[in-house]
Amino acid sequence: MKLNYKRTILIGLAFLSITAFWQFYDNEIPKILKYNFGLGETLTGVIMALDNVLALFLLPFFGALSDKTDTRLGKRTPYILFGTISAMILYFILIQIAKPSGSLIFFIIVLLLLLIAMGTYRSPAVSLMPDLTPAPLRSSANAIINLMGALGGAFTLVLTMIFIDSNTAAADVNYTPIMCGVLAIMGIAVLVLFLTIKEPVIAKKIQEEGGLHSLGEELEEDSENEAGKGKALPKDVFKSLVFLLLSVAFWYMAYNAVTTAYTRYVSEVWHLNGDGYAMTMMIAMVAAIISYVPVGIVSSKVGRKKVILFGVILMSVCYLVAALMPVYNGIVNVFFAIIGIGWAAINVNSYPMVVEMSKSGDIGKYTGTYYTFSMAAQVFTPILSGFLLEHVSYRTLFPYAFVFSTLAFFTMLMVKHGDSKPEAKKNVLEHFDVDD
Repeated sequence: MKLNYKRTILIGLAFLSITAFWQFYDNEIPKILKYNFGLGETLTGVIMALDNVLALFLLPFFGALSDKTDTRLGKRTPYILFGTISAMILYFILIQIAKPSGSLIFFIIVLLLLLIAMGTYRSPAVSLMPDLTPAPLRSSANAIINLMGALGGAFTLVLTMIFIDSNTAAADVNYTPIMCGVLAIMGIAVLVLFLTIKEPVIAKKIQEEGGLHSLGEELEEDSENEAGKGKALPKDVFKSLVFLLLSVAFWYMAYNAVTTAYTRYVSEVWHLNGDGYAMTMMIAMVAAIISYVPVGIVSSKVGRKKVILFGVILMSVCYLVAALMPVYNGIVNVFFAIIGIGWAAINVNSYPMVVEMSKSGDIGKYTGTYYTFSMAAQVFTPILSGFLLEHVSYRTLFPYAFVFSTLAFFTMLMVKHGDSKPEAKKNVLEHFDVDD
């Protein structure tokens, strides 16, 4: 059985379109709220947390709803088409009408509708890959999906570097060229997906070949999984799971605080305008992408926990160094590259450790728990860090990240299970298999 790389890349276009938009949302919407509408950091943080709050409800709801959908276009394609078209229209209205109107209420209403539109098709888009990929090949396929997502984010960062002048005041930035670029990539990506991926035909063919057995079904036959679905974890395993999930929450609180507020931090503390942040964020992203393979190789030799702890140390040290920097200089890019490496070390290994501790029939349940902790952290941290930025100082950002990253290190030390060494990969792409 061999992975169809062309088909997998085409399926990944949906995730590429999603991440292209989210890169704009995470980087530019906080600036618009602050500099165009005059919102304080706390309220900006509350609004920026809306996507994660909605995701807690929308992602599982529309994922389950698409499971039950049966149309001539398939189960997932209708949601991808509807969600993308709706999001594109609302994105245009947000930038071209709501923002220039000067009405904060109108802007927030359109933004909320846009976030709902995005939430309607993320789960179906992600689910399309396992639907159309034989079970033994899903690790390699998921690597390609994640790489496609990274390309989408990189595309938006490149647009930012090209079209935002570093000498332009934040309130005067013209977002029309970037918006047009993001809309174009979203529309083209999903159109190509629609024209080339015939979901029902491919799903039927794979089903006939017997390739859609779930991982849970395979693990039912695994002698190492002693207990079945619904049974409680042993106390020591449950304790490790709790500490691992706390670690997930802590390192997401650290990392998400920085990624959400960095665009404003560089303006307020380091006095950079326009696209001053984009190169730094691009370097961190590229460093993470190129680190996946070596991280996977090292993890197979020394174990997941050690690699995670090393990644947390790297990120904590870089947060501390950034906190001590009075002004911006080029060395910031070096430390953000190290942060990207540390983040890759964490992401490659944390979710597999959760799965390793789950029972044979409960992998979906524990996967949901993993995302609950990561999403909840991303809901809470923009609010708390935003409060500190507004009422204490912008310079609290990196110390805040350092504190929570350090907490993650100590809770991770308490994890005693889930560290079995994976078997050697048959395909180098399997080392990219991280959570979406």
